[in-house]
Amino acid sequence: MSADESQEFEQIVVEPFDAVLRITLNRPERLNAWTPRMMAELTAALKAANAEPAIGAIVVTGAGRGFCAGADIEAVFESQLDDGRAARPEPAERRDDWVRLCRESKPLVAAINGAAIGVGLTLVLPFDQLLAAEGAKLSARFVKMGLVPELASSHWLVTRCGFGAASWLALSGTTVVAEEARELGLVDRVTSPSALLDEAMAIAGELAQNPPTQLRLIKQLLTANAAETDLDAVQRRELEAMQACYRSPEHAEAVRAFIEKRQPVFRWPRM
Repeated sequence: MSADESQEFEQIVVEPFDAVLRITLNRPERLNAWTPRMMAELTAALKAANAEPAIGAIVVTGAGRGFCAGADIEAVFESQLDDGRAARPEPAERRDDWVRLCRESKPLVAAINGAAIGVGLTLVLPFDQLLAAEGAKLSARFVKMGLVPELASSHWLVTRCGFGAASWLALSGTTVVAEEARELGLVDRVTSPSALLDEAMAIAGELAQNPPTQLRLIKQLLTANAAETDLDAVQRRELEAMQACYRSPEHAEAVRAFIEKRQPVFRWPRM
């Protein structure tokens, strides 16, 4: 992703660090509250990163005290009520399939540095690794706003936390801190605030060392097979992916590197 492209963004900051791209939600005065424009910019940034061979993994974090404190009510909901109901626009950016994009993307790591509320949480539930700073607050509080979970979070909450914990989080709209979120399986790791971004970047860097074709095939398998009860279907998908791997240049490079007793090189260096 070029510097010129990154300058087009108003609500996110995009920075490459070797093979890792860092995206920062950048509305700190609003605790990075979600807007349709932010979603459009995130979508564009992920698509550009996925098309850039030098990028191997992506970290998403927030500027300032919060990660993403939910939807910006003023930006998302109309201020007037129509017959007692809040009228909400349906921007095209929101209908873009964010969940599918995340699951087809290069590895995604969330560095949750502060409050992740509502869409601020569901935005990253499809990511591959979720890290949270100690004391960060997380909530799927849609019920408190007279809404239901979105962005397939009724699936991801169950997948991550199990049925009981997912039911409690969604039905109560409760807020949990990072340490409790880890116990529930809502996040994968908890670090000190000062170490959060470094650890997230290190994890992304480790993932970025692996072959890109295989990383995305593995993500596809995990997505398709996580709730699959037909083990024959599971194995068929794995076999098809394995055959693609055998034909891939990454597999050939891995075999050559093993024989030559060196580290494999799986992507072009940044020019």
